[in-house]
Amino acid sequence: MIQSMTGYGKATAELPDKKINVEIKSLNSKALDLSVRIAPLYREKEMELRNEITKILERGKVDFSLWIEKKECTEGATPINQTLVESYYNQINQISKSVGIPLPTDWFQTLLRMPDVMSKTEVQELTDEEWALARQVIEEAIGHLIDFRQQEGAALEKKFREKIQNLHSLLDSVEPFEKERVDKIKERISDALEKTISVDYDKNRLEQELIYYIEKLDINEEKQRLNNHLKYFVTTLESASGQGKKLGFIAQEMGREINTFGSKSNHAEMQKIVVQMKDELEQIKEQVLNVL
Repeated sequence: MIQSMTGYGKATAELPDKKINVEIKSLNSKALDLSVRIAPLYREKEMELRNEITKILERGKVDFSLWIEKKECTEGATPINQTLVESYYNQINQISKSVGIPLPTDWFQTLLRMPDVMSKTEVQELTDEEWALARQVIEEAIGHLIDFRQQEGAALEKKFREKIQNLHSLLDSVEPFEKERVDKIKERISDALEKTISVDYDKNRLEQELIYYIEKLDINEEKQRLNNHLKYFVTTLESASGQGKKLGFIAQEMGREINTFGSKSNHAEMQKIVVQMKDELEQIKEQVLNVL
């Protein structure tokens, strides 16, 4: 079953003092283009995360975010350095007297803005227990993204099957015009000869030339190859995931056969069918770009 490269996943977990959030989203890309934004506490695990995501997601433009939300609590209030506040107060007073600058009207606002007055000295360390919980959240988010990709892939597969069936129908609709096309070519050449050449001509030789000309316009090989490509496309759809590039190559080959088919058609109705086939194929090519 095919998967889309488009996906989204999010998961969270709560600790007594914080909430761990993980968000991951992906879009289509020729290769894996991974962007990681991670909270400083988990920075040491970044390479491990990158390797894990690369192994699981394979392709796509992937944005991964891991951040922490601190819970509001009085115990976590930032302490005020009283000694430093007093020092700043005395210095400002002295400068005001010596330079003649007015004292601030709001002392608290002025002093609390001074460097290092409010600072936390605690050093955070990542524990094994917290990292184990964070990994669970990461795996859950990636799981949601893969589920999303599979759902999108199922919708794409349905669309592809519909388009392939349309191409089969269009290919079958060509058959009634093939004999008519040959008869019209014969008639057109005979009429042209009668109008432009007043003398008699060798009708057997004309028949030989017509056969040669008609053989050059024969589209049976193109029809056979296109039919094989359509079947192979469906077979590839039903194989394991990760077939996006292969489906793209098959679609290119289908395009070549349709173009050759169009250049040989030499019939108004057949040309219309070729245009319809190109339209169906173009829609397939657009959607194939999003297949993993």
